[in-house]
Amino acid sequence: MKALVVQNWGSIPQALQLKELPSPVPGWGEVRVRMLYSPVNPSDLLMIQGKYGKQPKLPCIPGFEGVGVVEEGKGPLAWRVMGKRVAVLNGDSGNWAQEVIIPALKAVPVPNDLPDEQVASFFVNPASALAMVTRQFQIPRGAWLIQTGASSAVGLMVARLGRKLGFRTLNLVRRKELVDLVQNQGGTHTLVTEGDWQKEAQKILGSEEAHFGLDCIGGTLGSEVLSLLGRKGRLQVYGRLSGQPLPIDPGQLLNGMKRVEGFWLSEWVKDQGKLTMFLLFREITSLLKAGVLTTKTGGIYEINDWQNA
Repeated sequence: MKALVVQNWGSIPQALQLKELPSPVPGWGEVRVRMLYSPVNPSDLLMIQGKYGKQPKLPCIPGFEGVGVVEEGKGPLAWRVMGKRVAVLNGDSGNWAQEVIIPALKAVPVPNDLPDEQVASFFVNPASALAMVTRQFQIPRGAWLIQTGASSAVGLMVARLGRKLGFRTLNLVRRKELVDLVQNQGGTHTLVTEGDWQKEAQKILGSEEAHFGLDCIGGTLGSEVLSLLGRKGRLQVYGRLSGQPLPIDPGQLLNGMKRVEGFWLSEWVKDQGKLTMFLLFREITSLLKAGVLTTKTGGIYEINDWQNA
């Protein structure tokens, strides 16, 4: 079978090689999945560059999620998903391959009416958006949330969740042409982070306070969002796309009793029980069908054509 392999951390495409590998054999409690699709997420790119929070050992195969069909397995847990189309959650061995081995518990059967392209992106972004908004924050109806990177996949999901669940979003983007995109996806207000955007944000909030913030950029922008939050405001940091540290004035934390928290999906999942994850998967499925947690596909490529992806 063919797989994309990282031999050394580095830039793309130099760090990747397409290799022919032996077909893997599942052990007890494992399944072999014939992969159909696996997306390219920012977390995959960071891992290839050696900048991810927890790096696997080299050589390795990238790809944290995907969709495929279970073709072989061993044990009762494997037999229950035999022949089924499943979402493949694979933070260990990687999904950018024609076949993968995963624990049977990480093969999640999905309804037939969900397209392959959406099931391929079933977990990383949808679970992050949903967990931060409804599990970590539990944002009340009518409350304000300020978010950076609002035109990203997660940002657009958060905007749509706001429209669905009744909270308001103040969305921050880098370019004017992204404003309509976010607004059309459910954003309450969208601002370009240039000039006196903070004053404009204060005008929008008026006498109200925003107590919830999401930041995937880092750097001074994340710090500016923290300054906009009201008393006991909470800023959840789930990315660092700027590559810059988050400068924080301790006075902001002391005077307003504000909190800055980190959110990393794979670490969050470790603290959740099976029932919590089952309910999360069920909710993601429902919101995918409703068009709330859908992912826009940039293009579809065969593994042999990986350099054009």
